[in-house]
Amino acid sequence: MNNTIRIIPDSPQERKRLRLQIAEFATGKRLSPPLSVPTLERLAGDFIEQNLLDGRLRDWIMVELHNCAWRGTFSSIPHERRLLLLPKCLSCSAGCTARIDDLGLLCNRCGRCNIPNLQDYAEKLGMLSLVAEGFTQVIELIRNNVVDAVIGVSCLDSLEKAFPLLIDNAVPGIAVPLNRDGCHDTEVDTDYVKELMSSEGPAAEPLLRYDTIFDEVKTWFTSESLASMLTSGTDLSTKAALDWISSDGKRWRPFLLAAVYSALSGSTVYPETVRMAAVAVECFHKASLIHDDIQDHGSERYGRPTVNTLYGDELAINIGDLLLGEGYRLLARTGIPEMMKAIADAHIELCRGQGTELEWKQGSAITMEQVTDIFRKKTVPAFEVALQLGLICAGGDKDIFLMLHDFSESLGIAYQINDDLEDEMDPSVPSAMSAMRHSHPEMTEESIRESLTLLSASYRNNALETIERSENTELKRLLFQITGKILK
Repeated sequence: MNNTIRIIPDSPQERKRLRLQIAEFATGKRLSPPLSVPTLERLAGDFIEQNLLDGRLRDWIMVELHNCAWRGTFSSIPHERRLLLLPKCLSCSAGCTARIDDLGLLCNRCGRCNIPNLQDYAEKLGMLSLVAEGFTQVIELIRNNVVDAVIGVSCLDSLEKAFPLLIDNAVPGIAVPLNRDGCHDTEVDTDYVKELMSSEGPAAEPLLRYDTIFDEVKTWFTSESLASMLTSGTDLSTKAALDWISSDGKRWRPFLLAAVYSALSGSTVYPETVRMAAVAVECFHKASLIHDDIQDHGSERYGRPTVNTLYGDELAINIGDLLLGEGYRLLARTGIPEMMKAIADAHIELCRGQGTELEWKQGSAITMEQVTDIFRKKTVPAFEVALQLGLICAGGDKDIFLMLHDFSESLGIAYQINDDLEDEMDPSVPSAMSAMRHSHPEMTEESIRESLTLLSASYRNNALETIERSENTELKRLLFQITGKILK
């Protein structure tokens, strides 16, 4: 969506006619959710050009295309797991006697507006309803497992703000724009809202809850759980390795592996091969951090002293090597040779990226192209290998493998640019900021930040567009959520 003047079709008849045309257009495109904003913009532009429509209708058409993509999934969700979200501006401003609390407007059913009509219909169907502004509360209800899907009625201005939330969280959402923008006494096509509310489709498996998977994966990294999977020993290196891998960490990589497995297999019951591969990925990650801290002379990580600070460089190198050995041993135990190859390729690529960085420290200033190449080698494999091992565990095909490669590349580079923007980096470490300062000495700090923000957004959009090559809604939901969480 954009800030240009936008309009909504004038009459109910015109809106209905265009919705039918949009549905036919969407069917021909074989749209599957979620869809990114750039994709919706492109599709809306194609529809406008194809039907010789006013370009100011684009935002309204984008919303309807979004609805078409999600409608099948939405219709398969039981009514009692849906929420109707209505705006306060639907009420009659002159005579409304409703109270407003922290959750929203408490309708008195005075009959002066359509709010009680729609809420009564929702109650009849078994749906929850809420009269409030914005979608933030909706996201919390979904995260807290209260509902799985939402029908949101709102003006286009509010929907523009809500779309990033809906897309980042891959919410099965239907949005109904008000018939005109404004902050009071607005109107909506009530019959259309009711049609959407009552829609039903073939029952489907419940949507995966990735926060639950995240919690499950964390239990694999308690000291007790790891002790049963890793080799035992009373020597300092073994004990230090167990302490390091069970210490604080985001567990992004093992989560990604388990989540991809669940998205492709439909199961949240994890065989031993998945658990072993997930722990192996974390072993490689934690080993790389140890070696990285030695090379960068790091003294603190996760708010605690680094391994090299605690034990010295020589022993820290040995502890990192021990974790690498544990990772390869776990992968060998799975009996799946493809996993061994995937992790070895990622390991080699990461070392090449780190090597390039170390070479730069001994040389001159670095270019943006060189920094991006380091990101591609150091950051991308860490995301990609976790996704690929989940794919291998689930028996995924080559097309998904290639899609995950392209997705990981765009996501990893965007992530590293964002990280450089958020943190004032050590000048001894190559960063996007330092590269831009060197390549464009005429640019101000503000201009450099703006340019890098745009570059990150471009890589983010590339990642989202890559996801849309898949027709697996669960996999797409996962990758959209990952993108939203990692790139915030």
